[in-house]
Order: sequence, then C-alpha cells, then structure tokens
Amino acid sequence: MRHIKQIQSHLTVSGAISDPFASGKLVAFCAISYYGDLSHGYSLFRLLPHRSTFMWNTMIRAFVEKNQGTRVLSLYKQMVQSGFLPNNYTFSFLLRACVELSEFSLGLIYHAQAVRLGWESYDFVQNGLIHLYATCSCMDSARKLFETSLNRDVITWTAVMNGYVKSGQVGVARELFDEMPEKNEVSWSAMITGYAQVGLFKEALELFNDMQLARVQPNHAGIVGALSACAFLGALDQGRWIHAYINKHKMGLDRVLGTALIDMYAKCGCMEAACRVFDEMPNRDVYAFTSLILGLANHGQSACAIELLTRMKKMKELNQMKLHLFHYGCLVDLLGRAGMLEQAKKVVREMPMEPDSYVLGALLNACRVHGNVELGEEMVHGLVMRSLDHDGIHVLLSNIYASANQWYDVEKVRKGMEEKKVKKVPGCSLIEVDGAVCEFIAGDTSHALMEEIVLLSVVTDKHLKALWFDDDDITMEQVVV
Repeated sequence: MRHIKQIQSHLTVSGAISDPFASGKLVAFCAISYYGDLSHGYSLFRLLPHRSTFMWNTMIRAFVEKNQGTRVLSLYKQMVQSGFLPNNYTFSFLLRACVELSEFSLGLIYHAQAVRLGWESYDFVQNGLIHLYATCSCMDSARKLFETSLNRDVITWTAVMNGYVKSGQVGVARELFDEMPEKNEVSWSAMITGYAQVGLFKEALELFNDMQLARVQPNHAGIVGALSACAFLGALDQGRWIHAYINKHKMGLDRVLGTALIDMYAKCGCMEAACRVFDEMPNRDVYAFTSLILGLANHGQSACAIELLTRMKKMKELNQMKLHLFHYGCLVDLLGRAGMLEQAKKVVREMPMEPDSYVLGALLNACRVHGNVELGEEMVHGLVMRSLDHDGIHVLLSNIYASANQWYDVEKVRKGMEEKKVKKVPGCSLIEVDGAVCEFIAGDTSHALMEEIVLLSVVTDKHLKALWFDDDDITMEQVVV
C-alpha cells in the first residue's frame, strides 16, 4: 500500500486524479486487491470529484465480498441518487447482498428494476436471481428462470439443485443432478449434504463413493456431509478413510470439520480417536465441546464428561458461552445413571430455560433404571403438558410400572396408547461389514443370512454369559479374541 499511496499522491499533485480511468484503477486496487485496503479505498472513493459506474460497482463488489450487505444496499441507494444507472454487474452484486441479508422483498424490487432496464437475461443477473429464489425456497420462480435461461453453466444448475435440496425435494434435486452436463465439487457436495440433511445417509455415502470414482475432490461441505452419514450409520471404516483423506490433503481442522470428526468417532464408539481430534483442534466452540461431552457420557465415561463440562464453563476463549439445553440434558443423564436422582431433579428445576424432551427423558430413563415410580410419573406429566409425549415416553412409563409390579398401571398405559393411536416405532440396528452398511429392524427376519446371524448371536450370548472374570485378569481385547 505504500507504493499505491505514492502513486495516489503523484496523481493528486499532477491533477490526473480527476481522470476516471486512472482513479478507477486506484480505487479497484485498494478495494478488491488481496494487498489492498478497503477502508482507504472507500475514503478515496468518497473524495473523488468524478466517479464512474465502474467505480460504484467496484465498491459495491468489495463490500459484498466482505459480507457487508447493509453497506452494499446503502451504497447502491447513493449511486442511484447520484444519477448513475445500474448495469448487469451491479445487479449481480445486489442480489448476492439480498441473499446474505435474507431480503427477499428487496430482491423482488431489484428483479423488477433489472427487467425494466433490460439486464435480466444476462448470465450474472440470471444466476443471481435463481440463487435468490432458490435460497428463499421459491422453487417455481427459480425453475421458471432456469428453463428460460439460454446459457446454463454449472453454477446455474447447482443453484437450482441446491434450492430443491434446501426445500426438502431431494428426489427432484437428484433428477437435476443426474441431468447436469457438467458437475464440479460444489454440485457433488451439495447433493451429498442434501441426502445427509434429510436422513438418507446410505445414499449420501454411495454418492460420496461415486464422487471418488469420478475423480472429483470433495470440498469442505461434502466432507462434513459424508462424516455426518458415517456417524449415523456407524460406518467407522469409511469415516477413518475420510479422516485420512483430510490429513493427506492438509485440510485444516476448523470448528465445523473438527466437530464432524468428533461426532463420527464418538457415535462409532472410538472415544480415544474423538478425544485426539478434539485436542488437535486449534479453535473449539460449543458444538465441539458438546459432541465430545455427549460421546463420553454415552460410553460410560461420566467423570470425564463432567470434567470436560466444567472445563468448558471456565474457557475464556469461548466468550463465556452459556450452557444450552443439551448440556443440561447430558448432566441430568450422567447424574441419573449414577443414581443421584434428587440432584438430577434439582438440576432440572433450577435450569434457566424450560426443559425439553431430551432433559426430561433422561431423568425419566433414570427413574426406570432405579425404579422410582413417583418421580417417573411426575416426569411423564411434565412431558404431556409440553406435548412431548411420544411413543418412547409411554413405553418407558410402562416399563417403570412393570419393574414395580404395578400391572394395573401397565395395562392402563397400554390402553391409553391404543386410544391415542400411539404406536411403538420398531427399533433398528446398523452394522458396517466390509465397507457395506447393513440394517436390521426388530422383528424383521427377511435377511438372506438370518439363520446364520441368529445362530452366531446365540453362541456369542452364551459365551459372554459363561465368562466370569475380573477386570485385572482378563481384558476386553482378550474376550473379543
């Protein structure tokens, strides 16, 4: 910038600063160059006696790229008031600002202006409009623009496809994806993420594998989407491969990627790997802490989970972040498992926010384990009052009554479920075998190898029951062998 300021001084002294071409180049370097200074560029722009449309667009673009949408809209208003008309570049930047600010109504106004001034059919403007409508889930308008577009590039296709994904129309999005004449890492990753967001995890991993076969390198979003699918399916081998890919390509463990890895390892039961990723993260947020805390709690490491929760509350780097509902749910779950029901109940009562189904459900499950019928009834009443009494809640209450031999109450709960037409959703299990994920639903015997599976399960069950050992004498690794 020192040399640029010298050039600026020379232009000012010589009077050439009044030349829109020379001053425009100067403003452009300051505003959008990697080595520039936006603040200085804006100050220079405001002091120039003669401005051009190019200069206005340069400043608008600079603020868009800095995600300062409000400044963009203000600058555009000044541009029009100064007597300058917008062109296709101006509208493309304005529409990006509208997306950033979720200003859909303002986007409609700019669309009308673009039509009136004859800029709607230009590529940049059309892509901006399609992206605006797709982001706001106005897929009819987005599709209409897409169908009338004469120059569809990969950005246009991806914008429409991503709009269908975000509006939950994954099937339509996949149809568009398959029709795309050209795909890049953004379009692949958008489709993978879409599958993961609607719970189609097997499809997400299958598409991720197809992406590898197509020799397309996944971007950050695609990696996170695939890790989410691995976490849900328990596809540990696939998750480890993705982790190796991250290390090989030296992708930094930012907060989102690091948390996705922690969540994947925790849900696959590899807490040592989850802790290692957590320690390797240069910056951690509430989600990284929460993923590890829940993982530790779910795998019986209650002391470590509480220690990490305490550590999280003391970390200054987290900007004194407040505990959220899931943290209280985790704490209630830990206390409940330890049989400290009164302490868990106290936590629920003293929470600064209303408890949700996870918090009350954790305490209700503890009541089942420790046979506390009275507190269990109280928790169910709280859930009913909040309209959170799903099928699992009724089953838990029924089990609490059964463990206390209160069969009349068991029958009463079951009849209540029948009257409310509440049905128990069958449980299911997922296991990864040779890279393929297999799903088993309770009561379903349609698997081709069901006889062998049942036989192996019986043998394993009898083998484990026959073992009576001390932790100091036999390790879990020896049992597995």
